[in-house]
Amino acid sequence: MQDRTKSKNSAPRPPRARAGGPSSPRGGASRPRPAQSPDGLKTRDVAVSALYTVLVERRPFDDAFARAAAARDLPGRDRAFARLIATTALRHRGSLQAVLNTYLAKPLPERMGRLDEILLAAVAQLLLLQTPPHAAISLAVDQCRADSSAKRFANLANAVLRRVSESGHGRLADLDNIALTFPDWLLSRWSDAYGAAAARQIARASLAEPALDLTVKSDPERWAKEIGAVVLPTGSIRCAQAGRIEELPGYLDGAWWVQDAAAALPVKLMGDVAGLSVLDLCAAPGGKTAQLATAGANVTAVDKSAGRLGRLSENLTRLGLTATTAVSDALTFSADRQFDAVLLDAPCTATGTIRRHPDILYLKRPEDVGALAALQKRLLDHAASLVKPGGILVYCTCSLEPEEGEMQVEAFLESHPDFARRPIALDTDTIPMTWRTPAGDLRTLPTQFADLPEGLQGLDGFFAASLVKTC
Repeated sequence: MQDRTKSKNSAPRPPRARAGGPSSPRGGASRPRPAQSPDGLKTRDVAVSALYTVLVERRPFDDAFARAAAARDLPGRDRAFARLIATTALRHRGSLQAVLNTYLAKPLPERMGRLDEILLAAVAQLLLLQTPPHAAISLAVDQCRADSSAKRFANLANAVLRRVSESGHGRLADLDNIALTFPDWLLSRWSDAYGAAAARQIARASLAEPALDLTVKSDPERWAKEIGAVVLPTGSIRCAQAGRIEELPGYLDGAWWVQDAAAALPVKLMGDVAGLSVLDLCAAPGGKTAQLATAGANVTAVDKSAGRLGRLSENLTRLGLTATTAVSDALTFSADRQFDAVLLDAPCTATGTIRRHPDILYLKRPEDVGALAALQKRLLDHAASLVKPGGILVYCTCSLEPEEGEMQVEAFLESHPDFARRPIALDTDTIPMTWRTPAGDLRTLPTQFADLPEGLQGLDGFFAASLVKTC
């Protein structure tokens, strides 16, 4: 398949089909596929549309998927399956593309519509999602015929996909999906920061489909029992993906909100915030704002996106929580006072969240690290001016890159002698000592919680530091 983003994993355009190799009984799936629906073609169209938006137009997956699913009015179950197809294809794109290329011999012309994405989605279904071959193949052919530029390749798609279904599993088993899917620059960075072996472990964990983490307002044991989840040592509850979020017990009661367990930790570094004035910069989607409000803080939530801030307010209403909101760029936000505590969850490359956002593999570039680190420095400088003497500044990112975490804080402390690091206080039953950096900051990795049952493992990669304004 062709990679129209010109990444290191680019490959020639699909050639014509030829005979494949021997078949293999090997199968595998991240989870069984749902029963077939009369909206099967629409479901695949949504998945392909989202893939095209990420891989060709280089736009984020979540927004693209939401628009595509809404435009086709997919019911909940079909929407979930469309998302599973697309995210599975993104997580395993390198190896799936390599399998496809073994059945192709001659490059295709430039104008081929969405053939690449149609084939990618179909192969993901055949080799990883246990979709019956007749369904995956016939619907892919129908998609080709409905695409004015791809319709002349419908017979090719049919021939190639039949061969994939017969012998593709064996070919897939021999491939290194990490090396084929991850960009070289990112693996190299992680090798430098964490060691080569750890880098591969982080990459492998980043390609696993994540469980669902919830932060509860109170009584995690009760809600874990009602939802069918486990209580993590950090206090979050975790369950396997269980259908529509809105249908889970406690949603309508405002008992919890969706938030990765790692993302819930930075607020904990602030300690007791009851009655304190707390500024939450870059606040959307609002999980940390909800934590602060639940803990009794007087929260001001700032975000430059009015739409995202509106959704934050809607979620607070569902939760029965209140906060002052302000639409403003965090770089220029001003107030007539300083705050007892400021939380800066800064924009970053988000490389710690690939397991939830596999599109990061295709949207981020090495130069983004430096550009975002420069922005983070400016944000930290401004956030520091909003903290009262004696107050706390908590800085965090969901990046695994040291320039956006450890190095950022060291540079900040060198240029701000009025601040000092407050090493995180650890309850070792809650936060393992291995999550604390030598300097005393917090660093989580996707490889953590590996001792949980399959399907419940992993954690977003996060960095957080607690800084006290001494004067």
